[in-house]
Amino acid sequence: MKIIIGLGNIGKEYEKTRHNAGFQIVDLLRKKMGFDEFKEKSKFDAIITEGIFGKEKIILVKPTTFMNASGKAARKIVDFYNVELENFFVIFDDLDFQVGEMKIRKKGSGGSHNGMKSILASLGNSEFPRIRIGIESRTDKQKSMFEGKDFVLGRFTESEEKIMKKIRERSCEAIIVGIEKGIDEAMNIYN
Repeated sequence: MKIIIGLGNIGKEYEKTRHNAGFQIVDLLRKKMGFDEFKEKSKFDAIITEGIFGKEKIILVKPTTFMNASGKAARKIVDFYNVELENFFVIFDDLDFQVGEMKIRKKGSGGSHNGMKSILASLGNSEFPRIRIGIESRTDKQKSMFEGKDFVLGRFTESEEKIMKKIRERSCEAIIVGIEKGIDEAMNIYN
């Protein structure tokens, strides 16, 4: 069994924001895997869908807490399914990478990402795979004018959206390789 959690904020107003890159990728993955629509599971503080992909049971998750409390859903799901953390994948936006960059890691810190900090604190462990999706596009001058929190809640420009469409596809490919052949193989191919 693999659990894949995309980070974002629930609500129509956040749907296409930079901060919802994780949700956007999990949404695309759901379509590619042919799973049913997401359904609310209040006991997990999340909406989920599940199915069999290849020979593996896959659970796709979008927390319904706001981003900064993502760990609440992560903890409940990991505990309920008793999944080993090596089979728990997290996808999230990252201001440390430019739009169109993607980095896969087997473990690590949450950097400046509050959703990841929440998950790390809730799980008490950093040894689970994660895919970081670059969303940064500001110049140094713009960074001094726009705080990160305001920027991440903004939408991609038309040209950025074209890049992000490709990175969402690439991320789904990487996740599928991670499921079928392991995270090391996904890292070798996609990093």
